[in-house]
Amino acid sequence: MLIQAILIGLWAGIAGIDLYNGLTHIHRPIVTGAVIGLILGDFQTGLIAGGTLELVWAGMVPLAGAQPPNVVIGGVIGTAFAILSHQDPKIAVGIAVPFAVAVQGLITLLFTVYSPIMHKMDALASRSDTRGIDRLNYMGPLVLFVFNFIIAFLPIYFGAEQAQTIVQALPEWILNGLSVAGGIMPAVGFAMLLKIMWKMPYAPFFAIGFVAAAYLKMPVLAVAIVGVSIAAYDFFVSKNNDRDGGNGDALLATNKNSQVEEEEEDYSNGI
Repeated sequence: MLIQAILIGLWAGIAGIDLYNGLTHIHRPIVTGAVIGLILGDFQTGLIAGGTLELVWAGMVPLAGAQPPNVVIGGVIGTAFAILSHQDPKIAVGIAVPFAVAVQGLITLLFTVYSPIMHKMDALASRSDTRGIDRLNYMGPLVLFVFNFIIAFLPIYFGAEQAQTIVQALPEWILNGLSVAGGIMPAVGFAMLLKIMWKMPYAPFFAIGFVAAAYLKMPVLAVAIVGVSIAAYDFFVSKNNDRDGGNGDALLATNKNSQVEEEEEDYSNGI
């Protein structure tokens, strides 16, 4: 288990850097779940758990001091718990969120402690010490890597053997409650995302998607294909309208110039 815990910690460290510096989105739970699944030998459960957790964090993006529950640690711990305890991935959501919230506070504390570095950089800049600035810049990703490695490694290594035993000892009503909470959390994540993106012109498409999923019982993939088709149609129609509008403006300008030339010619002939 030591090697697996180290590999998970290394991935958490890399994803922790990507969350703030790389932004290649390898830190997202849908990717983390697949990687953790490969490390622990259960790719299918890892992918399902990662996809479930991705829905929870769909609308959460860290912006300066506004730090949402940590997506990296939440994805790593949630997926690992689902695989090691052999439980439904929905239950993993109920475990992942408390870890993510706790790390959210630690990240804020880490940024607060690290903030005096900015004054140090100002002093280095006043002396034109670019190498010193580079060194301090490289310290940031290094600190994030070590922080995420430790936070991910410790629960996996010291808690992996006890995870399944603890889950089996829990009353059935607690597991059912965690499962229900895990099923609700993706809806909450989508609601947060929808609150940001909502515009009244999109309301008809929202209603169409709701009817297709709730009443027509269409699978998610079918609804997604319909949505992509509508978006593509709207894109091409808007593109054609813009092009026709541009031609219309050019034609209007040409007619206006011709009219001005005719008026000037008539004026010259009258004189």
